[in-house]
Amino acid sequence: MRSSKPYLVLSALLSAFLVLLGAPPQAAAAENGEWAVYPATPAAAKPGSRPYFYLSLDPGTSLTDRVTVTNKTAAPLSFRLYGADAYNTDRDGGFAIRTRAEKQTGAGAWIKVERTRITVPPRSAVTVPFTLTVPADADPGDHPGALVALDERISPSGPGSVAVGVQRAVGARVYLRVNGPTVPALGLEDVTLEQDRPLVPGTGESGAVVSYTLHNRGNVTLNPKVALRAEGLFGRTLLARDLAHVPSELLPRQKIRLTERWNGSPQLDWGDVTLTATAKDVRETAEVSFLAVPWLAATVLLAGGAGGVVALRARRRRAPADEPGEAPAEQLVDA
Repeated sequence: MRSSKPYLVLSALLSAFLVLLGAPPQAAAAENGEWAVYPATPAAAKPGSRPYFYLSLDPGTSLTDRVTVTNKTAAPLSFRLYGADAYNTDRDGGFAIRTRAEKQTGAGAWIKVERTRITVPPRSAVTVPFTLTVPADADPGDHPGALVALDERISPSGPGSVAVGVQRAVGARVYLRVNGPTVPALGLEDVTLEQDRPLVPGTGESGAVVSYTLHNRGNVTLNPKVALRAEGLFGRTLLARDLAHVPSELLPRQKIRLTERWNGSPQLDWGDVTLTATAKDVRETAEVSFLAVPWLAATVLLAGGAGGVVALRARRRRAPADEPGEAPAEQLVDA
């Protein structure tokens, strides 16, 4: 019988995002509690002891490897297997992967699995070979991606007359380096500062938000750190700290917009905020100036300035406008 509740099917890899975004490189195999995906290991090794693929190839060459999918439930599970490119999310710079519907241009396009559909029996594992072929004209450097096991089931999510169907996925990261010249490069772009100050000085806490774009301009993955330093009038240090919300991995050719809150910023000062981004073999700085003036003082100054302009214009209108080079009238009369 057909359900009376229509479903909107989303092919977004929600579970893949949860696994791949949150797991640092030293973590265990990618899993969501129901199934896990990891590189195949020798028979004597512990399953999942090789959590990710670390591969290195010359342009125009290929290799074969194997991926294992483990079913931890009491029922069989069917999956679609495919390769996907990785990228940094706009939200927080986390490690994420492309969906099957998106175009793959790197590792995701170069991975060919021997079987694209598999069924894994309850509490069992299936291992599938795959081939990774790097094109002869591939750019050298890092091409991160993942081998993804997408659950073929569509699970309803959310109440209401129109439910949302979600397909879940888990992916094992693929850290692929194409041999050749490596060029680490990091950029700090579009640094801005927005201030929030009380109307009357001393009646509340002021704050500021520093926003900036972190851009990996090179061809290798970077592990950046960003430090913030604020100096006021006469070089006084107002703030100096390492920023906490910087992604642990910034992938090649990726850029992300980040913000940092500065509580207790000065209510009356003039100075500069300097950001310093560092990673292996790279260092970049960017600066933005600020003028902190209480809103009441700024209003008084603006009002005073506007009043001065009005008074000056009124005075000019009252003054006689003599023509240049013309003698006074009394000098034109003969004696």
